[in-house]
Amino acid sequence: MEGISEEGVCVSNYPHKILNMRKNVNLNLEVSVYREAKRVVPTGQISSLINNLLKEHLKAKKQERLIASYKKTASSKAIKTEDKIWEDAIADGINK
Repeated sequence: MEGISEEGVCVSNYPHKILNMRKNVNLNLEVSVYREAKRVVPTGQISSLINNLLKEHLKAKKQERLIASYKKTASSKAIKTEDKIWEDAIADGINK
């Protein structure tokens, strides 16, 4: 049984599976790149190849952002001050 709750959220008693939904997109490639891909990549696998390459690229970009955020946090004077306060509070509790 499905319905819409007061918050506008779809509610259902059926178990849901996460599906790998697909979205069609148009790409503009250099002619030479497309020709080489058609020659080298097996028929019907260019989309999978591009999808996998894009996933790896996005994963690398996410990793770069995380590293930048960690470095920024590590160099933050406010964070270091808060860490010191927590370390002192924990040490005070241990020493009692």
